[in-house]
Amino acid sequence: MLGVVNLDKPVGPTSHDMVALLRRLTGTRRIGHAGTLDPLASGVLPILVGGATRFSEELTGGHKRYQAVIRLGIRSATDDAQGPLTPGGPPPPHGEVAAALAGFIGTWPQRPPTFSARKQDGKVAHRAARAGSPMDLPSRIVTVEAIELLSLEHGETWLDVEVAIRCGPGTYIRSIARDLGDRLGCGGYMTALRRTRTAGLDVSDAVTPDGLIDLAATGRLGEAILPVAALLPLPHLTLDEAEASRFVHGSAIRVTSGGEAGPRAVFSDQTLLGIGTLHGGMLQPDKVIAPREMG
Repeated sequence: MLGVVNLDKPVGPTSHDMVALLRRLTGTRRIGHAGTLDPLASGVLPILVGGATRFSEELTGGHKRYQAVIRLGIRSATDDAQGPLTPGGPPPPHGEVAAALAGFIGTWPQRPPTFSARKQDGKVAHRAARAGSPMDLPSRIVTVEAIELLSLEHGETWLDVEVAIRCGPGTYIRSIARDLGDRLGCGGYMTALRRTRTAGLDVSDAVTPDGLIDLAATGRLGEAILPVAALLPLPHLTLDEAEASRFVHGSAIRVTSGGEAGPRAVFSDQTLLGIGTLHGGMLQPDKVIAPREMG
């Protein structure tokens, strides 16, 4: 098997739990995922099957869409509902919320959550934080293309802000929630997160874990495995039979009409062979699917 499952991960299980489910259903050990979702998050989790695991980097590098609920007026040590929670200040008027959200659109340095999977000096941030030694994580440049304010809901001491966010890779929505609360002087954290699009996959087309179990029980699991070639965000380059043989065995190939330099999704007779880099008229194999995996 080789391809991608567009899985709608529910709240509760970890991304690794979903990988374990696919390993059990397919009988294949070589299963991975493109872009982790925390247990409290739901939505699109691309599950990579077989040789598709080689393309995790390409599939996680694109733009993503989320729907999130940010609660203003309360702070969280984890920047999400895991807490612990502490009181903040009174939420501001609605107009100030909309204006503050607009300030996050663009490219800027973002500080990751203290409780995150980021590593520094061989240590994982969330483990260090739980051990009482939080790490001072460096900021990373992220891009937020759009934020849409969907709804507002008041409580006695808090204001829930529902938003839709379109952003680039590496963006922490939890950090946006935290920073929005800080900018408004009232504190804030993320109470809910749903990823609605990533790696060219939309949540409206996703299959649930129960749906996968039902497909497997009727011998139709293959219906949920999409061709990875259709999802790779790269220009295509087609080789003839002789060139394809050299490419899959790791040899560089001279090509006459490959276009500008850069990465390519490489095909032969509509079959994905892997990814190569074109430079100076030469195609250098980077990631190759073994011939036994192509069927």
